[in-house]
This record gives sequence, structure tokens and C-alpha cells, in this order.
Amino acid sequence: MNAASGGSDFLQLDIGAAPAGGKARWLAERLRRAIADGRLTVGSRLPPTRVLAAELRVSRGVVAEAYRRLAEDGHLEGRRRGGTVVVAVPQEPVRGEAPGKAGPEIAPFTGEPGPDVFDALRAAPAPFDFTPGRPDLAAFPRAAYLRAERAVLTGLSADSLGYGDPRGALPLRRAVADWLARNRGVRVAPDDVLIVAGTAQALTLLHAVLRADGIDAVALEDPGSLGSRQHLRNGGLATPPVPVDEAGIRVDALRASGARAVLLTPAHQFPTGVVTSGERRRELLRWAQDGGLILEDDYDAEHRYDRPPVPALRELLADRVCYMGSVSKLLAPALRIGWLIPPPAYHAALTTAKRFTDLGNAVLPQLTLARLMDSGDLERHLRLLRGRHRRRRDAMIGALAAHLPGAVVHGAAAGLHLTVTYAADVPDTALAAAALTHGVKCHPLSWHRQRPGHPGLVLGYAATPTGVITEGVARLGEALRELS
Repeated sequence: MNAASGGSDFLQLDIGAAPAGGKARWLAERLRRAIADGRLTVGSRLPPTRVLAAELRVSRGVVAEAYRRLAEDGHLEGRRRGGTVVVAVPQEPVRGEAPGKAGPEIAPFTGEPGPDVFDALRAAPAPFDFTPGRPDLAAFPRAAYLRAERAVLTGLSADSLGYGDPRGALPLRRAVADWLARNRGVRVAPDDVLIVAGTAQALTLLHAVLRADGIDAVALEDPGSLGSRQHLRNGGLATPPVPVDEAGIRVDALRASGARAVLLTPAHQFPTGVVTSGERRRELLRWAQDGGLILEDDYDAEHRYDRPPVPALRELLADRVCYMGSVSKLLAPALRIGWLIPPPAYHAALTTAKRFTDLGNAVLPQLTLARLMDSGDLERHLRLLRGRHRRRRDAMIGALAAHLPGAVVHGAAAGLHLTVTYAADVPDTALAAAALTHGVKCHPLSWHRQRPGHPGLVLGYAATPTGVITEGVARLGEALRELS
């Protein structure tokens, strides 16, 4: 029978409109539109593949492939007897949607970035969001998380619902110690670990503790994270910039700065993606042995694709390295769970600071995360993410080569973002503002500099499907050509 005569009451699908040889792609796009415009809401169950294939008069493989594409993008999830269910709304626009208009959304790029700059950029409407640091929230393992939460609640004693240990729930401190030993080569005891509300709180707790130790400045990599700089300055600490080159932070410049502490991202430097070399690590350790303190922000080290793992500095000099990590890039920032492993000399003071800040993190999410770690579900989730992120990274690199010829890509071997520098004589804040008028959100590289430097953009790719990445980068290219 002619497949062109097939149709379904479900979404009024008419297979006759599909191009020859492209039925699965056509069906995936129709389903994606229906999720985006609200005809299919989160929790909606799709027809079984055999049922929809029969209605459309196509092979079951066509429908299965369309479902697979949307599951790969994080919008559908197969639940065995529960069928195929919508779990997330696409971040992309429906075709034909107009790009964002010039107007108040340009404000984040005027003048020096203030403390609310990230809030302002998040609030700016744009169909293509390349904000760095955004994990793929559509991939959050909801089913595994619910299983872990139910298991925790089922076995939880009444006493466990009281106030917890300000250092963090012991099961999570054990699980974090095991996770770090397996995945980061860091060997610590559970009692060495403090559970905090992400790296942001870790830095906040450190403010007073460092000042009490006579430290009034924390050197920062340049370029380096604007957010970290803002957190440290908010705590009254100076942030002298230290240049980064192809081997990592310049230790000679660090010594010259006079700072007694430095905040580093040695496994995947933000935003350049540089990995601190072996020789530079040895220089850093000699600097620390001479009385320096290293604050190691291991913010996305698990996300690596084309290179072997890089060991954390914490394992090499425990007495002079304060190690910080979280699940914000691995699961979701909304969980507000991270860990702080300070040198022994700071442990008691930081525990006291945590106690008087909030009496400790909420216990139930801690126990749920511990269950995810202990069960292996978190490592399975990480393996899934690595494959998906690699494909999205490759799509962005290909799109940049096509639409921003001559641009140089940095830091592609790991992480959730790329940094791109370009030859055109266009300020990166002007390019980021123009990109926003074209519907694209990103960070200008100059946001993350304290000293003058080459213009560029910092582009996150982890949260965006490959097809959307290609169109968004094309719009970036249009914005740059208009300004050049």
C-alpha cells in the first residue's frame, strides 16, 4: 500500500508531507514542534512504535528512529511498561520564529559586568542559549533519582529527619570520598569532606577563614571565571590577575603578585580549556610548599572526550590544597550540593563556619545523591553524557568552521564549553550584544579578563541539540559579518 496515504489522528500527522528518504527526520521534527508549542506536555505518553507505524503506514523502524533522535536530545524517555514519555521541552524555537529584537536585553553587555549580570543574561529571551556552564538539564536522570529517593525514604529512620551533621550526612561524605578516589585520583577519608551548597558557598565560607589567617588576596587566572572573581571580591578579598599561557598559570607571575593564595582550574582551565602541564604543576607545588595556598576548583573535570584524565592537585600536596567540586555540571545546579576538602589546618574553622551559616545542607537530597553514587547510576549517567556532549561539541566545531572561518577554537578536548577567538576588529561585548539581537546568548571573553586581551566568545554546547547548535552558530556568523 502507498505510504503516502497514511495518516494519524495523533497530532494530525500526514506522512505524505514527508520528503522521500527523510521520514524519520520529518517525524522527529513534527514531534519536537509539538513538545515545544505545548501540544505534547511533559509527562505525555507517545503511541507505541508499532501503533504509530501502522497508522502512518511506514516501517516500525521509521518511528523508532524518530523517537530515538528525540531521546538522544533529552526530550523523550523510554520507560518499558510505561511507554515513551515526554520528559523535557526543547530550548529551540519553532521554525519561523523571529529572532530576539534589539532592546533592553542588550543591557548585560554595556559597561562593566555587575553582580547581577548573570541573572540579567538568563532573563534575556533568546532561542539559542550558548551560555557556558549550562549542563544538559533535559538529561537529568529523573527515573534513577526517583528510585534513589524512594529507597532512601523507605529505609529512613525517624531520627534521621532531625538536624544533620553540619559537615554533611555521613553516607554522602563516604560516597564522595569513594567517587573522588575512583574518578579523580583523590584519596580522602569521609571525615575530610565537608558538604556545601556548591562551589559558590565553598568560596563564601573561605572568605572569613582566609582573612583570619592573614590572607587578604586570592590571585586569579587571567582569563578566569568572572563569577569566582565576584564571589571573592564580595568577601572583601583582592583578586590580582595572573596570566595563563598554553601550559597553565604563569607561576613566575604568581610569585610576583605577592598573593599567598590562588584559585585555579588546573584540569580544564576556565575559560581557555588549557590543562596545567606537568612542569607547571611542579612549579605550583614548589610555590605552595613555600607558604602558598591553592584553591582547586575541579568544576567539570569528569567531562572529557579526547584526552586521558588529569589528576587533581589535591592528591599531590594535601596540606596546601583546598579542593572544591560539585554536581552542578554533572546533574543540576538546582540540587545545590558540592564538596569542600580543605587542608587539615582549615577543617575545624570551616566546619564552624558551615554550622553557623545554615546548620548543614538538607539531609534528604544528600542521602539521595549518596544512593545514586553508590548504586552506579551516577557513573552510568556520566557515560551517557560524555557521548552526547562529544557529538554536540563536534557539531559546534563544524559549525564554527563553516560560519566563522578563521576563528580559533580553544579547549575542545573536555568540558561543556568552547572558547573562540577571532581576527575581526570587533569588541567581543559588541559581538555578544549583536548575537543577542539575532537570538543567541553567549559570554564575551572580556567578561572573564581583568587585563586587556584578544577578543573572543565563550560558547556552551552541552545543553543544546546538534541541529540547534548549527543554526545558532550560523546566526553568530551573521552577527559578526554585520559588524565587520
